[in-house]
Amino acid sequence: MARILLIEDDEGVRQSLRMGLEKLGHSVIEASEGQEGLTLFARQGADLVLTDLIMPGKEGLETIQEFRQTYPHVKIIAMSGGARVGARDYLKVASQFGACCVLTKPFSLMALAEAIAAALPAPRPEKTR
Repeated sequence: MARILLIEDDEGVRQSLRMGLEKLGHSVIEASEGQEGLTLFARQGADLVLTDLIMPGKEGLETIQEFRQTYPHVKIIAMSGGARVGARDYLKVASQFGACCVLTKPFSLMALAEAIAAALPAPRPEKTR
């Protein structure tokens, strides 16, 4: 499956997402804010970035912009609860900045799996000889 960089400042949410992603068969690299995520991506790479938007340090929209400038082909899924006030606004801007999918927290594991499937191309079956 995919190697996913998970950027989420809330440790409990990050742990829950990691467990869900691993249950779906993905390997996970974790970062607690955007700059750490960018650094880990530069060192280890990933097939997909799943990032929160509202975080201390380098927040999600700024992180998405930097990923787009430095790694224009990386697929990004943005997620936010936005303290419930402006989550949809933040997610709309994230889409405009280059996130291919957005998720409003809380979301189900099924919704996450569907977003990942939409973001990543399906693996091609190997040709038989």
